Amino acid sequence: MTLGFFRNLTKPKPTPVVEREHCVAGRTLPLKIVESARARRLTLRIDSGGQGLRITVPPGLRRGEVEKFLDRHQDWLEQRLAKVPTRPQVRPGIKVPIRGVPHRIVHEPAKRGSVTVSRDERGPLLIVHGERIHLPRRIADYLKREAKKEIEKLVVKHTEAIGKRAKAIRYKDTSSRWGSCTSEGNLSFSWRIMMAPAPVINYLVAHEVAHLKEMNHGPKFWKLCEKLCPDTDRCKDWLKRNGGALQSIVFE
Repeated sequence: MTLGFFRNLTKPKPTPVVEREHCVAGRTLPLKIVESARARRLTLRIDSGGQGLRITVPPGLRRGEVEKFLDRHQDWLEQRLAKVPTRPQVRPGIKVPIRGVPHRIVHEPAKRGSVTVSRDERGPLLIVHGERIHLPRRIADYLKREAKKEIEKLVVKHTEAIGKRAKAIRYKDTSSRWGSCTSEGNLSFSWRIMMAPAPVINYLVAHEVAHLKEMNHGPKFWKLCEKLCPDTDRCKDWLKRNGGALQSIVFE
């Protein structure tokens, strides 16, 4: 009897996932091995910002085949990871985009911990109060609040347009995707999307809301997505070209 990489189950279950670590180019990265019934071959992907790896495998694949696949692609991984830019650390003096507009971070420790938006002769500012050690977390919390405020309004707008309701809206910090929609109607969004331009934020929400009606990426889905967001192609391209840079910013 051939033992598959994942156990075969008689009842429908969520997509099986094995999580482990993989060493490459002197780095130890989290690796997810995901079994997909639609997969016909192994595929390897590097997460945005080079912070993790993901292999999609056909059902019943032996563990040894995954190891051989990784060995064959070790040089490819090293070359690709070498091109990943250094992850910028959130700190005073650097600029972080808010709705696509770069804001220079200014630390003013004298006041109580909060974040305010201002500007000076050099342009927009993000002023962070409180202790320096808490600055990255306070900026992340600010982006989360802005995401909740803006995305919930957009969800209402787009769900009303298609006559569907979202069961719940959640906010995460994911490195492999910007949003998701479950068959139960739960929507999830990466709060980092608040660093993208406003039209791109709208596109992401329209994309996930469209999944409430079309749980696929077929022609009907894209037609609905473009109806909700006429700038779909342009915004999708922007996120593809620039999303990795937003995912690479370190808020810790």
